Amino acid sequence: NLSCLFKHLLSEDVIKLQDFQQKKLAVAHLVTGSDGEKLFDLFREKMQRNELILRDDLKLLLHLCQTPDDMLVAQKAIYRYHAENRNLLYGDFKFGPLFMRLCYELGMEGMAAATLTDKNMKGFFIDSTSFNIAINMLFVKGSYEGAMDVLRTMRSQGVPFNKDTLTLAMATCYKLNTAECYRISMSLIEEEQTRGQFIPRHAYCFAVALALRRNDLEKAHSMYSQIMSTDSKLCQNFNVSVQPVIPLYTYLLAVCGEIDLLVLRSEGTPFKMKAEQVVTQLQQAGQVTQETLDDMLCRVPTGKRKPVVMEVVRRTSRRTRRSLQSNLLSE
Repeated sequence: NLSCLFKHLLSEDVIKLQDFQQKKLAVAHLVTGSDGEKLFDLFREKMQRNELILRDDLKLLLHLCQTPDDMLVAQKAIYRYHAENRNLLYGDFKFGPLFMRLCYELGMEGMAAATLTDKNMKGFFIDSTSFNIAINMLFVKGSYEGAMDVLRTMRSQGVPFNKDTLTLAMATCYKLNTAECYRISMSLIEEEQTRGQFIPRHAYCFAVALALRRNDLEKAHSMYSQIMSTDSKLCQNFNVSVQPVIPLYTYLLAVCGEIDLLVLRSEGTPFKMKAEQVVTQLQQAGQVTQETLDDMLCRVPTGKRKPVVMEVVRRTSRRTRRSLQSNLLSE
C-alpha cells in the first residue's frame, strides 16, 4: 500500500517548516542578490583555506540556502563548524533543526540521514527535533530502513526519545514488519511504561496493528487496553468488545474495508460463517470504511496554520547592507 508514502506523521506544529520559511523570506529581503552570492563564494574560500567559521555567518548562510548546490556548501560548513567547536557549548541556538528543515524543504532526506548518522557529526545534533524531522522525511519517502538507522543512531548517541520519536519508531517498525522490529517496538513501549512516560495514542495504535500483523492477538489486546482515549475512529475499529467470538484481526479487516482479504483468510476455517455474518452486519450498520489500515494509521495530523506561499524569494532589499537582527535568526 503506497498511500502512506506521501503523508506525514508529524504535524506542522512539530516540523515548524512554515515558521522557518517565513524567517528565510525575511532574511532574503534584507540581503541583495549579489551579497547572497558573495556569501556562498566566501564560505567556499574559507573552507579551502581552513579558516574559522563564525556562528552568525553560518546562521546567515543556512537561511539563504535555496538549492541543492547551496546545501552542499552548507553541509561542508556545518562539518567545519562542528570540527572547530566540538568541545565548546554552542549556546542556546541549535543548528540541527535548522539544517534538517532545509533538507525537508528541499526534499533532501538522503543528505539529512547521512549527516545525522555520520560519526564525525556526533554531538552536533543534540536534540530530538532534528532526528524526528529526518525520520519523518525518510518515512514519507518509504525509506524505512533508513529511518531505523537514524533511530539507532539517536539511541546510541543518547539523544532522548520524546513522544513524537516514539510514534515515529512504532510506525517504522510497523512498516518493516520483521520479528526484530516487533521485538524493538514492544521493548520501547514497555520501557516507556516502566519509566511512567506518556505514550501517544497513535503510537499505541501502530503497536496494536503490528501485533496483529505478527499474529500476536494477546499482545494486541494488551496494547489496546493501554489506550486511555478510544474515541477516535481508528480506536473504535480496534475495539472488539461487540464481537468477542471472532479474532481481533478478522474484525479489523472487516471494518477497514479489506473484506476480500477477510473472506480469503477465513476460507477453510471455523470462522468462515461467522466472518460472513460480521461483514453483513457491519455493512448494514454502515461501519465499513473504504480506508485501509495504512490509511487510518498514517493519516496526516491536523495542522493549525495555513501554508506559506513561497512563490518568489527576493534577495533584493530596500535597505541594503543593513545588519541582520539576532532575534530574526533565533531558533
